[in-house]
Amino acid sequence: MTKSLLILAAASVLSAAARAEDPAPPVPLTGNIAITSNYKYRGQDQGNNKPAIQGGFDFTKDGFYVGTWASSIGFTNAGMEWDFYGGYKGDIIKDALSYDVGILQYYYPQKDKTVDFNTTEIYGAVTWTFLTAKYSHTVSKDYFGYGDAYQIANGGARPSGRNTGYLDLSANYEVVKGLTLNGHVGYTRYAGDLKDTVGLPNYTDYKLGATYDLSAVAGNGVSVAAAVVGANKKNFYGDVNKTRFIVTLSKSL
Repeated sequence: MTKSLLILAAASVLSAAARAEDPAPPVPLTGNIAITSNYKYRGQDQGNNKPAIQGGFDFTKDGFYVGTWASSIGFTNAGMEWDFYGGYKGDIIKDALSYDVGILQYYYPQKDKTVDFNTTEIYGAVTWTFLTAKYSHTVSKDYFGYGDAYQIANGGARPSGRNTGYLDLSANYEVVKGLTLNGHVGYTRYAGDLKDTVGLPNYTDYKLGATYDLSAVAGNGVSVAAAVVGANKKNFYGDVNKTRFIVTLSKSL
């Protein structure tokens, strides 16, 4: 074999090896499944302080995303919450400052919809390294059935839940590889009708915990989280706002 042919053959082998080592393109469809000792949302129990099974799927492309997520619950005759969402994520400063805007539909497949818990929100979030500020705004006529329930009990016009707002401040800081500390504080501000007519007081919720990503060691997509979660105004809302110690085991698919 001539010298030039040897060089071409070697170049071909090196090129093939380089292509083989190229990272695979990101998969646009991802999923997750989890089991938690108690499902709390905005500091309030959703499953009567019992374990819940949860999971969902997300499709992302060029910053746009759509997804669905579901969980067992304990306060409707359906026993299930099923969410649908979509939006767009982008960078303001690459690898430092990003944003996320979208719409979220909370859907409860109830047999009896005397009280309709379905709620629609739009949201916007800004993340700087490990800190995130997010605001969610209710655009549906009611907020998780509070107006319906009041109308059934008292008659008259249904109080509106539209314009209820939720401010979420959170921090997720990785202290060592695979171990992330999680902190959160949130504030629910009810629409005027729900606050003044129904009498719902605005409240603050909180979370403090840690997540250990086993995939950082074993590469199996499994993580375990433990946190203390709760909310104030327990004298009004009762045990659903009680502080709980919650453990969650999850796996990415």
